[in-house]
Amino acid sequence: MQGFLTRDGTKPAQLLELGLHELERYTTVEVRTTRVTAIVRHGKQFELTAEGETGRSRTFTTRKILLATGVEDELPPLEGMREFWGSGVLHCPYCHGWEVRDQPLAVYGQGKTVTGLALLVSRWSRDVVVCTDGPGNLTANARRRLRLQGIQVREEPITRLQASADSGLELVFETGQLLARRAVFLHAHQHQRTNLAEQTGCRLTSKGAVWVDKNNQTSQPGIYAAGDTTPGTQQAILAAAQGAQAAICLNEQLTREECPK
Repeated sequence: MQGFLTRDGTKPAQLLELGLHELERYTTVEVRTTRVTAIVRHGKQFELTAEGETGRSRTFTTRKILLATGVEDELPPLEGMREFWGSGVLHCPYCHGWEVRDQPLAVYGQGKTVTGLALLVSRWSRDVVVCTDGPGNLTANARRRLRLQGIQVREEPITRLQASADSGLELVFETGQLLARRAVFLHAHQHQRTNLAEQTGCRLTSKGAVWVDKNNQTSQPGIYAAGDTTPGTQQAILAAAQGAQAAICLNEQLTREECPK
């Protein structure tokens, strides 16, 4: 995890452990290791069905819900892509750019998406190659912009990624040629980790994110959402900030309901 002031370089599991430890002194907080499988509205309350570690289901009743379930990345079906994910295959130059600065880099993808990402990655390295794994669907203007930044475009099909003792990894083209790179950047497609938002009728954006208003409330009253499950830039520090904002708005709404005018 990068870009989180005071926690730069912390492993996600370690951050979770630290968070759970800090919660121990708050006597009103209860942590349960369960997987929520269903949410049903009953008037102004919600009934949650949750499955514990033993597989046994239980139900809980609550007045408000904060969805912070995140998203999952959908990697291209290219051999080696998943094996290198998070080490040699990277998703965000703001998160990983500094660690691979001034080294040979590749950007994988097609069209407008790969163009924008390649131009961004070129802020960290002057040796950037776009690899489209077949026709790149690049406009003449996109090719011009890439060329002006010294970014080469290779449209040959790729068969796999493999480890390299010298550079870190290599892209293997169908022609048998190898391209040694320190890392490959790509924008992976994503989907929601759970269907709870859809299940409860929450509005989704055209990209599949959970729509929220300025108070982080979804289109369903009483259900809030924060973090990567919502639209916007995805970074741990921003998700944490959104979670705090959503919690404040949620608590203020509870206060208004319990302390009517």
